[in-house]
Amino acid sequence: MTQVTQAGTFRTTGDGAVTPAVPAVGEPAPEFELLNQFGEPVRLSELRGRNVVLVFFPFAFSGICTGELCEIRDNLALFEDAGAAVLGISVDSKFAQRAYAEKEGYAFDLLADFWPHGAVAEQYGVFDPASGMAKRGTFIIDADGIVRYVVVNPRGQARDFKAYRSALAGLGGS
Repeated sequence: MTQVTQAGTFRTTGDGAVTPAVPAVGEPAPEFELLNQFGEPVRLSELRGRNVVLVFFPFAFSGICTGELCEIRDNLALFEDAGAAVLGISVDSKFAQRAYAEKEGYAFDLLADFWPHGAVAEQYGVFDPASGMAKRGTFIIDADGIVRYVVVNPRGQARDFKAYRSALAGLGGS
């Protein structure tokens, strides 16, 4: 069962537990504020007027995550042409995020969903409490703060970069 409240959308699991649901296309993106790799606060609502690509990933320095984020790094013009800010989000600390961004040459923000541990990933329905990490979820949000694309992949399965191209093409630049 899915339930919509002012706090967001929730689903009830078979055992009766209530967990945040993944925001659906057409719904407002849940608001958040996290620190980037430089310790600067990044608030989603302050990016209104721009498209935003949230890329939740399990951990800095892990194989599949590095491959996915390097593909974004190597094709950053695609996102910039669509007027989109890319925000990578994991449960790592801002210190780990900074070391990771420096090592891999990421020119986009990596946000630390470190404490409360995984709270933003949980808001977006992509926190896995059994492993303590975010699932591979991507949310493309339009300039008005509405979710326009969602994909959540199972553990160990990389996201299809070509799908980003299609999703961004439908948004237009700012």
